[in-house]
Formats: sequence, C-alpha cells, structure tokens
Amino acid sequence: MSNSLPLLLRAAKGESVDRPPVWMMRQAGRYMKIYRDLRDRHPSFRERSENPDLSYEISMQPFNAFKPDGVILFSDILTPLPGMGINFDIVESKGPLINDPIRNIQQVQALRPLVPQESMSFVGDVLGRLRQSVGNEAAVLGFVGAPWTLAAYVVEGKSSKNYAVIKAMAFQEPELLHQLLDHFAECIAIYLRYQIDSGAQVVQMFDSWAGQLSPIDYDTFAAPYQRKVVELVKKTHPDTPMILYISGSAGVLERMGKTGVDIVSLDWTVDMAEGCARLPSNIGIQGNVDPGILFGSPEAIKTRIIDTVKKAKNRAHILNLGHGILPGTPEDNAKVFFETGKNIVEIIKSDS
Repeated sequence: MSNSLPLLLRAAKGESVDRPPVWMMRQAGRYMKIYRDLRDRHPSFRERSENPDLSYEISMQPFNAFKPDGVILFSDILTPLPGMGINFDIVESKGPLINDPIRNIQQVQALRPLVPQESMSFVGDVLGRLRQSVGNEAAVLGFVGAPWTLAAYVVEGKSSKNYAVIKAMAFQEPELLHQLLDHFAECIAIYLRYQIDSGAQVVQMFDSWAGQLSPIDYDTFAAPYQRKVVELVKKTHPDTPMILYISGSAGVLERMGKTGVDIVSLDWTVDMAEGCARLPSNIGIQGNVDPGILFGSPEAIKTRIIDTVKKAKNRAHILNLGHGILPGTPEDNAKVFFETGKNIVEIIKSDS
C-alpha cells in the first residue's frame, strides 16, 4: 500500500501528501559537532566517505538528531572516479585535487568503464544499511555528480573560479570533451542503477557547475548528458524519482525541466513562485530556502519557510535549502528548519 512508503518517496512520485517532506543538502557535515569530532579522529575525507562504517555513521547523524524525511548517503560526487582510473584527493579547506588532470584524447581513451560493485562496494553496503535502519520513517537518497561537473573537476584538476581550462577545451577541442562527457554519462547511469539496486529510493544528480555555462553552451555540453543519464536509468528503473540540482540555475530553469527528471531543485536565487511558473506543472519542485537565513533568528527562519511552502502550494514540493547548509550554522537553527517543516500545516493554520 502506497501509504506505507516514506513521505518523501510518495511526494517525489507526485502523490498527494499532507505536507511537503523536508531534508537538507549537506545535512550530514561540518555544522554538527558530532561530525566535527568524528572528523578530528578521521581527518581523511576519503576515509570518512569510503569506510562503510564511518559513512553509515555520518549519514545517520542528522537522522538521529532531527529525523528529516530523507537520509542521504554521505559520499562525494568524485567517489566513482578511481573506478574509472582517475585518482583524486580532498584537502580540507582546499577541496578536491586531481593529480593528473585530463587534457588529451589518450587519457580519455584510457578511462575504464565503471563497475561499482567492484570499485565502490562500500556505497552499496551503506545504502543497504541505511534502508534497514530508517525503514519507512525516511526515504534513502542516493546521488551523483553530472557529466559536465565531473568533467570540470577532472579537466581543471581542482575547483575553479572561471572554468577557463574546460571552457578552452569546449571551444578548441569539442570532440575531446564530448568523448569525456559521454564516458561519464555511461558510468554515472551505471552508478545510479547500482545505488538504486542497493537501497536508494530517490536519487539526485548534482550538476553544480552547469550554472557557469551560457544557455547555448548548456544545451551543448550539459543538457544532452544529463538527459542521457536520465534515459539510461529510467530504462531499467522507471519508478525511481530523479532530482536535478544546479547551483546558479536561474538562466537555465526551463532547460532543466526538459531533461526528463521528475523534480527540479531550485537554488535560492529564484523566487519559489516564479520558479514554479517557469516549469511545467507535472514537474516537482525542491527547495529553496537561502541557507544564509539559518544564521538568522528562529522567527526569520520560520517566516521564510512559510513563504516558500505557500508559494509552492499545489505543486509536488520537497522542502529543502537552495544550496547545502553552511559550515558554522548553529545546530539549533537547523533544528528549527526541520521542526518548522514537519509542523508546517499547523503553523500555517495558526498564522492565518
């Protein structure tokens, strides 16, 4: 019976629900003291995300503290890269580093197909355990990086402010870049299927850096590969809801709605009512409270959530932030976010 499914899964499937489910991007992480204490004991990010016991423990920390409607795997969008033959490290305060950036066709041709059960069995292990632990109290979320964003990291070799290296490749050697993007699309689809088979009930694709593209280049280098991932996954797992998130996506919102995903996650730079108006009514909406408001007073947080939820009325809506929760956010304010979300129907009633 559908009602026995987790609230977030029902909402993501477009079913009628009593309230929008609530979870938070980066809900497991640096704003939580329990996480920082664990990080002090295990300073390597890759150890924290690739040791199944640690990844499971970190994934469960926000669930144990706040009972959100979604529990997301603690991992990284770069986690599948070593399985393709690309090594990386994540340096605290500097972010990801790729020691041997991909710059030529020989490197692309040398990439291996991804076999997640061999190179990333820890991911399947964690997802299975999460599903067992939360039962129907929350939906288990998996996630991946989209092809353009993965390419941006491996071509630049690190985070970038202007993406000059990958853009130079896009305009000087487009065929090389298309081959790389296509390889990533195939691998990411395989990885998502593996996550779903292991226990993920809803999956989110982060194309974090696609907002750096002009709309015409988004249509060339990002959208076709987002679409390819969605089509490949839907071919084998048609019932698993898929979410697409892009940071700085105001200029490409309508395009995001045409990728085949079930839900578009809005960042906070778009008014929720305008975002809803710009996307077809059959597409769900996730978001989009500014994570900065969580530094404000409980009243300010509540007011913003009420505004967001009211504007998304009559849509399939998952309440979330418009980006990840920021380090330094008071944990009590994260609690206000979750509790307001879970009691939003009563709060709106008592307000009116």
